[in-house]
Amino acid sequence: MQKTALVVGILGIMATVSCADLVNSSQTPTQQKSALMTKTEVTANQSFNYQDYAEVLQTYVDDQGLVDYAGLQANREQLDRFNQSLGAVSPKTYAAWNEAEQIAFLSNAYNAFTLQSIIDQDPIKESIRDIRGVWNRRKFNLAGEEKTLDNIEHDTLRKNFNEPRIHVALVCAAISCPPLRNEPYLPEKLDAQLDDQTVKFANSIHGFNLDRQDNRVYLSSIFKWYGKDFIETYGVEDEFNGNKQQRAVLNYFSTKLNSQDLVFLQQNDYKVKYLDYDWSLNKQ
Repeated sequence: MQKTALVVGILGIMATVSCADLVNSSQTPTQQKSALMTKTEVTANQSFNYQDYAEVLQTYVDDQGLVDYAGLQANREQLDRFNQSLGAVSPKTYAAWNEAEQIAFLSNAYNAFTLQSIIDQDPIKESIRDIRGVWNRRKFNLAGEEKTLDNIEHDTLRKNFNEPRIHVALVCAAISCPPLRNEPYLPEKLDAQLDDQTVKFANSIHGFNLDRQDNRVYLSSIFKWYGKDFIETYGVEDEFNGNKQQRAVLNYFSTKLNSQDLVFLQQNDYKVKYLDYDWSLNKQ
């Protein structure tokens, strides 16, 4: 049996062997086919290795979601290695994953590529918006294809999944973004992690504010841009104020708010407005 080259794969380093290695010349064609299928199934069902990314987040992201970009820029090897591993996943392997695995993979990729975009600048910019083409021109290798950040968010996550909570998971390196978690999203923890992100953003000055004196509710501008994504799952007709997408977002937040804020939303006449977005870098 003759081994082919080792390639970076779903477990970081995964041995791949030639077709001749998977079958024995003494096997029947049916036995040979079964051996090949078994090898494919094992490969497709492996868990993706987030260890490098986890260590990056633990080292350079604090509990408020702020990033030590200077430190990461000076010690970027783990992030670069992780981002390279994102490209080594085959389209076939990605397609074999379940929905939670795919959403976790894409969300981590978006955030990791965003970190890379920031530290690729020398000197580091004061805002991600100062990086020309950061969302729609810079391309990254993801699951064997060249993708921009916009491709990941709008053409894949928003298009292929009914999971509006991605909007509190994706972090575009701005102060007004939801906080960057200092742990990766993991398939087996994804639902709890997205719920926790919702709690954090609902109770953040950047996500939700009440002005009881003027009877106004302020939401992040994220929900002005993407509020329609919440209608299918969280839409309500006779509860909360505002237009259809505003009511959906308030319903989405409602179970995560403190009791006084929830009573205000349920019992008062108010107008829904949007917060100004602070695009300053989310740096320590």
